[in-house]
Amino acid sequence: MADKKNHKRVQNTEEPDWDTFMPGISVDCAIFGYHDEELKILILEYKNSGIFALPGGFIRKDEELADAANRILFERTGLSDIYLNQFHTFGSLARASSDPMKKVLNENKHSFTDDHFLLQRFISVSYYALVDFRKVEPVADLLSDSCRWYDIHNLPELMLDHHQIYETALQHLRDNIDKPHVGQNLLDDTFTMGELQSMYETILGEKLKRTGFHRKMMLSGRLQRLGKKKTGKAHRAPYVYAFKE
Repeated sequence: MADKKNHKRVQNTEEPDWDTFMPGISVDCAIFGYHDEELKILILEYKNSGIFALPGGFIRKDEELADAANRILFERTGLSDIYLNQFHTFGSLARASSDPMKKVLNENKHSFTDDHFLLQRFISVSYYALVDFRKVEPVADLLSDSCRWYDIHNLPELMLDHHQIYETALQHLRDNIDKPHVGQNLLDDTFTMGELQSMYETILGEKLKRTGFHRKMMLSGRLQRLGKKKTGKAHRAPYVYAFKE
């Protein structure tokens, strides 16, 4: 189910000058946020078409690849200096299909020829981003009707190989869950051990034993204990932690 929180309409309705972008290469982003024990991802819905996709964009001819990825993320979330990881490149022949974008252009009354920039086969350089769910203001683009958060267990059908991109990104996130950047970007600055374990279980999709998890985290040397959480019941209050710098 989509989460309409912070949903914004498209800001720029002018068609870009496609000649300013690199042909045949795109950037697609799996943008993850964590909220209320749910792992969420941003999904675009193209206008009047029922076609869903991961947010993405194109690389300007005078632009570094990393700069393009950061620009695209800023355009979609309103955030800068967020964690980005380039995890895979997708270029199967299935990406040669122009049917989805032809439908989008047709349904939105855009005139085009068979050599339109959007109808070519694109090689996708894919990134995953970890963002603070509460700070994001999702923004749609010229051809999109919405850009919204979806729980990963309730995703719509995605165009072309975008579901494969999402699944590969999720696996990379799971493989790197013990790296400091995951918790630092998805959790509050301070958290309880229970909140940290809930994040792990949500991302991994499995339950973990509390005592074993607690021991593993404390032995990792990554956590700093700050004191007990203020609950009004000191003898039952859990300890609060932060990641070490």
